[in-house]
Amino acid sequence: MSRVHKDLRFTDIPKRTESIRVETGAGPVTCTVYRPSAAGAAPAPVYVNFHGGGFVIARPQQDDHICRYIAATAGCVVINVDYAVAPQRPYPVPVTQAYDVTAWVAENGTANHWDGSRLAVGGHSAGANLPAGVCRTARDRGTFTPRLQIIDSAPLDQLADPATKQSPIVKPLLTPQLMRVFTAAYVPEPADLAHPLVSPGLADDLAGLPPALVITAEYDRLRDEGDAYAKALEAAGVPVTHRCFEGVDHYFTHTGPVPAGKEAIDLMATTLRTALTA
Repeated sequence: MSRVHKDLRFTDIPKRTESIRVETGAGPVTCTVYRPSAAGAAPAPVYVNFHGGGFVIARPQQDDHICRYIAATAGCVVINVDYAVAPQRPYPVPVTQAYDVTAWVAENGTANHWDGSRLAVGGHSAGANLPAGVCRTARDRGTFTPRLQIIDSAPLDQLADPATKQSPIVKPLLTPQLMRVFTAAYVPEPADLAHPLVSPGLADDLAGLPPALVITAEYDRLRDEGDAYAKALEAAGVPVTHRCFEGVDHYFTHTGPVPAGKEAIDLMATTLRTALTA
């Protein structure tokens, strides 16, 4: 799952990065900052990215291709977050770190030459669960307001038995056994499984959340909960762009097929550019 298809690596896009360390209520977090190559005099808007890996794989560099593409195409600074993972650091540590890092990014733009008032959040697979929690917490605390949340192939209902999550193909990437391992590691207390910061798809109070780009994949076992979340957000009055990519499975933005992966990543970048420059 952590291998990026060689034709999705965007090797032609230069990399301008630096490392920062952010203190959070659940320990320090290292982040990689990607700068757009054509940096202007005015601070650029900023996008906070959370990688996937079932909440147990600590490999933020698997999103390097997405971060570089978004920085170049959307013209924004990208903060790629190396949040702590289970089983050593289970829920609520990752979601606490995700919120605290994003709040720090929103508040510390001037010193770091980005515009914290023009901010978006997003993620992929397990990492797409975290921006939903960030946006909910920010709304409830009345702190900052992201202009966009990107939810790409997210686990949004961790209470349901993975065996009930179907795919139209015989051998999808995610198996019920693997999903159970991920969930048990991340949420060791069964009473937490229905919490809206664990299972955003079970929440019934979605009004007031930021606009969302929801990406799902036809063959993904997580497709149904992603589709349902997009509909629930829309029903709650949240502006939603929802795209289900046909003929692809979970994590296609990393493993391919290449045409669909590139199209989805470009959709993220163009939607971000519109949201952050409006």
